[in-house]
Amino acid sequence: MSIPGPLNPSSRILMGPGPSNVHPRILQAMALPTIGHLDPEFVTIMDDTKTMLKTVMQTENELTIPVSGTGSAGQEACVANMVEPGDRCVVCIHGVFGGRLADMIGRNGGEVVKVEAPWGQPIDAVDVEAALKGGKTKLVAIVHAETSTGVLQPLEDISRIVHEHDALFLVDTVTSLGGHPVKVDEWGIDACYSGTQKCMGIPPGLSPISFSDRAMAALDARKSKVSSWYLDMSMVKNYWGQDRTYHHTAPINAIYGFYEGLRLILEEGLENRWARHKANHDLLVKGLAKMGMSLLPEERYSLWSLNAVRIPEGVDDMAVRKFLLSEYGLEIGGGLGDLKGKIWRVGLMGYTSTRNNVILFLEALKEALAAQ
Repeated sequence: MSIPGPLNPSSRILMGPGPSNVHPRILQAMALPTIGHLDPEFVTIMDDTKTMLKTVMQTENELTIPVSGTGSAGQEACVANMVEPGDRCVVCIHGVFGGRLADMIGRNGGEVVKVEAPWGQPIDAVDVEAALKGGKTKLVAIVHAETSTGVLQPLEDISRIVHEHDALFLVDTVTSLGGHPVKVDEWGIDACYSGTQKCMGIPPGLSPISFSDRAMAALDARKSKVSSWYLDMSMVKNYWGQDRTYHHTAPINAIYGFYEGLRLILEEGLENRWARHKANHDLLVKGLAKMGMSLLPEERYSLWSLNAVRIPEGVDDMAVRKFLLSEYGLEIGGGLGDLKGKIWRVGLMGYTSTRNNVILFLEALKEALAAQ
């Protein structure tokens, strides 16, 4: 065979559902020399990484670490460690990723009790309470930022109800951490997972997770082994803890990038970062309104990081997306499931969330629509 040429990927403005663009400092950090995963220097990097991640996730949980794998690996880690065969689990579904939670819980032997809302609307806390009254429940799982619909789910009332019924609260923050407030301790979240490639603005490959003391107690009290050896936190915690017990080879250079990404978030300041994401979302919504367009969710439930834009009647979804990519190098996402062809998913996440990108997108979209 002939050897393929060197890599030369095109420069893109990544305004889809993820990944988002990456700050040059993160890419530079990932190019630093690889050292051993038990090297004393790397152990120090791990400790500093944990400390910064705790601040970003607003938690004091000791098990707050990046899982070696994308956001779905963090999701699987939370489910596999928290759920045993026969456990009754209430799963809130208002989009694709709530459905994925239900699938994972079922694969781990959990009894899935679904609480559903129409796509584009949040889950009602009253419905969660009704489901909890149906029997002793181990876990309630919900998506904070539903990437498939652009819905930001209020959590505080649901968290209170979950704990009143002595259940664990599992939350997906893949598309909110780093762009929206995520307050793990204040909101009583017991198990939380996210992804690096969205609002954190770090290349995909790691998934931040955090387990509360209640979650760790549930893990320690399991009657059966965790179904996944690789994601078994009863072992992984010892590598990230004081013992540094070997479990697997950590992705050294990915951790470098994660470390630098956390530094960038903390340099900007969490509240400033949240305000930037909101301001650029507001600018996008205003610009769309001038074009006679709107978002799928009500504004009070709309994500700042992922905007579900209703496609105007008669507009060719794929033609617009191809135009944006070919003419502007600008990527946006299409709808999933029942929303295919009905919405565009426009990401304003992390390093991509800038005023200039919003203005560029609006002008490019006008051209794409005029071309039809």
